[in-house]
Amino acid sequence: MLPTENRLRRREDFATAVRRGRRAGRPLLVVHLRSGATDPHASGESAPPTRAGFVVSKAVGGAVVRNQVKRRLRHLMRERLAVLPPGSLVVVRALPGAGDADHAQLARDLDAALGRLLGGGAR
Repeated sequence: MLPTENRLRRREDFATAVRRGRRAGRPLLVVHLRSGATDPHASGESAPPTRAGFVVSKAVGGAVVRNQVKRRLRHLMRERLAVLPPGSLVVVRALPGAGDADHAQLARDLDAALGRLLGGGAR
């Protein structure tokens, strides 16, 4: 489970991450990342936490499958929050194949998408 301060809840925050952030797609999911503010004058203040949200539509499967995918993605994202810039907004959108994927496959796609967004990998 993600801590409360790391959850993306407001519609405006989801929209900001999707519309103004960078996107990396993989076969099982799409990750949208809006990097945090890098204001050098704000270094004395505590940085805002990285927040993550998840979109799992009915195309992924029934309610049980969708909740299972969300739980897996939350668990995977919790382990990866430290590598993201402080104050970032992340939206992970599961694609229809995510319902049939296991934990390792989701982890592989999430790592590849985050690596591309953070490392600027080739398109």
